[in-house]
Amino acid sequence: MPEASPFSQSAVVFDPELIRRYDQTGPRYTSYPTAVSFTDEFTQADYTRAARQSNADPIPRPLSLYFHIPFCDTVCFYCACNKIVTKDHAKSGNYLLHLYQEIALQGDLFDTDRQVNQLHFGGGTPTFLTSEQFQELMGVIGRHFNLRDDDLGDYSIEIDPRSVTVDDVESLRRLGFNRFSLGVQDVDPLVQKAVNRIQPIETTAEIMQACRDVGGRSINVDLIYGLPFQTLNKFSDTLDTIIELSPDRLSVFNYAHLPTLFMPQRRINADDLPPSEEKLDILKMAIEKLSAAGYVYIGMDHFAKPDDELVKARESGHLHRNFQGYTTHGDCDLIGMGVSSISSVGNIYSQHEKTLDDYYEAVSCDRLPVLRGLQLTRDDQLRRHIIQRLTCYFTLDTVQVGDRFKIDFGKHFADELAALEAMAEDGLVELSEHQIRVLPKGRLLVRNICMTFDVSLRDKSARQRFSRVI
Repeated sequence: MPEASPFSQSAVVFDPELIRRYDQTGPRYTSYPTAVSFTDEFTQADYTRAARQSNADPIPRPLSLYFHIPFCDTVCFYCACNKIVTKDHAKSGNYLLHLYQEIALQGDLFDTDRQVNQLHFGGGTPTFLTSEQFQELMGVIGRHFNLRDDDLGDYSIEIDPRSVTVDDVESLRRLGFNRFSLGVQDVDPLVQKAVNRIQPIETTAEIMQACRDVGGRSINVDLIYGLPFQTLNKFSDTLDTIIELSPDRLSVFNYAHLPTLFMPQRRINADDLPPSEEKLDILKMAIEKLSAAGYVYIGMDHFAKPDDELVKARESGHLHRNFQGYTTHGDCDLIGMGVSSISSVGNIYSQHEKTLDDYYEAVSCDRLPVLRGLQLTRDDQLRRHIIQRLTCYFTLDTVQVGDRFKIDFGKHFADELAALEAMAEDGLVELSEHQIRVLPKGRLLVRNICMTFDVSLRDKSARQRFSRVI
């Protein structure tokens, strides 16, 4: 068993009474402002302008490319992603033809000397594509963007272990992928059957080992707590099994049952879900078990081994949070490609069309499929910086923020600091003249703390669009 880091032992204190008191809905802050603030007044012209302006920076930022592959051959009932469930693999060929058109359109906007330091494939199920399709796709990307050839980039892909073979993993590695994220969710057969994701642990273990054998630099495993038929003891067994497999990172997500918003969830019987008290017990147990196994609590749902790059990035001040979760590449402009994908270039956010028909129509007319987006104001940038610091480092130097943004922090955020006083009394934060520090009791509730600075939530109805914070 690896030695636990000092931070992992003191990172978070689980206080059930406080968690119940602060239990509410709120954003996950993969961006600020969040996607619900995006507007259709933002157009393709706005995105194009931002992209070209980013080339003119004194030192243009490197690039991060995200590709959304929406297809799945079976539906997982818990899923809230933008996906298309089909057994017809021919549909991916048509999608790729349109994606190639978009890649060319996007590539024309960015200078070719801007290196792609990060690349990520998400979904859906990216491994719905065949090895031959991946090879062709990577070739197209390489013709329009400056991909690294030294294996020092962060090139990752989400894998459904049921959809790949050992040979497929070897092929992905030859194409440059060096990080792999495996969806697991739970290893208990009864839970798997209830959510329509039958995945024997032997399959997961085989693909994890294949990722190691090809020299994968990092392996992440996704788990979900709060699924039907989960119990404290069963999920403890799941964690024991996964810890034995020793992934470099773990994401332990809370299942949000929102059947009115996500149709597949209507196939889950709400009576089969663990009660809220047991969900809290499961979360507490998960934190304790992962900490005892040596994993460091990064924030929100994420854990990593002490030698993982996420932990090193926090120690060096390079940890960042964006639409892909916690990352070490906050210095990149993020270009999202494919249906429903989101870009973050300079001080704009831009989201693509959400349906295949609308996406296809746009790129077929040599038009970027921009659906909506946002140009950040100076105040948006200020609040984004604050939320970034709190979610990544659990601390904020208010004097430094004041100097950077030319404000008197105490006066500018008088209302926010007054609201934080109540949290300070509850032991969530510590307030001083120069610093806001999230205490161990507040780290699980960092979303609540960030919400204090979120002006969009002053309209209480806006909170109904988000999942619960715990």
